[in-house]
Amino acid sequence: MSPAAARARRLAGQAGYGAIRLFFVIILAFPFYWMLITAFKTNKDLYNTANNPYLFNSPPTLEHIIVLFRDTLFVQWLANTAFVGLLVVAITLVLAVPAGYALARMTGPWAQTLGVAIFLTYLVPPTILFIPFSRIIALLGVQDTLWSLVLVYPSFTVPFCTWLLMGFFKTIPRDLEDAAMIDGLSRLGAFLKVVMPISLAGILTAVIFTFTLVTQEFVYGVTFITSSSSYTVSVGVPTFLVRGDVYFWGSMMAACLIASVPIALIYNLFVDRFVAGFTVGAVK
Repeated sequence: MSPAAARARRLAGQAGYGAIRLFFVIILAFPFYWMLITAFKTNKDLYNTANNPYLFNSPPTLEHIIVLFRDTLFVQWLANTAFVGLLVVAITLVLAVPAGYALARMTGPWAQTLGVAIFLTYLVPPTILFIPFSRIIALLGVQDTLWSLVLVYPSFTVPFCTWLLMGFFKTIPRDLEDAAMIDGLSRLGAFLKVVMPISLAGILTAVIFTFTLVTQEFVYGVTFITSSSSYTVSVGVPTFLVRGDVYFWGSMMAACLIASVPIALIYNLFVDRFVAGFTVGAVK
């Protein structure tokens, strides 16, 4: 193959690769564009089917943003979501990290079976569990409080994160811990000073996964919480911005945009470690 043909082939390959990347970027960014343009469109522009839905046919408006912050408790819902999310993340890490490590280092025929059994509990639908959970929450006396969500959400975050971290810890050679213990560290010291720093990608994946689940969960939130001041974003937005057959689309899209942008930024900032945390356990 001549140099000119090789260069043309290389350029064609780069162009094809760029086109594929552009295609997926447009698909992934389109929901954010749609939320942004809907949040600032006037109702007249939004509901007129003759207008171009992808552009501003009338000057943008802040009406929907004002309705969101003036007529709802959106700021309180954001604070509630952050409060529950941070506590659930902490509880999940406290339980899932040592459990995943223990399962990864466990030997014998029951090790893998126990790990799979823990993961299967994550697959149980919330619609089956919310009735017995309601009884437990009532007995504990924490119904209609954010503490009910803090107690319930780890029931599905801990099993998955334990299974995820178990696969990640298996990729870390035992020789590193043995060498650290020969140098004078205890088993706990080797875990904290050797294993934990190497496992940051997996732990970060568990954190992002847990917080994302908390922000989007609806069934438990609408079941255990009745006071509007205690709602999370996923419950408060559809409850207050859908009134009968009237949908406040502009305000709903503004709420979704404000709530989703921070999570999207976190994903993009740590995307390499996030992908590594999900895949490294599969390539041992």
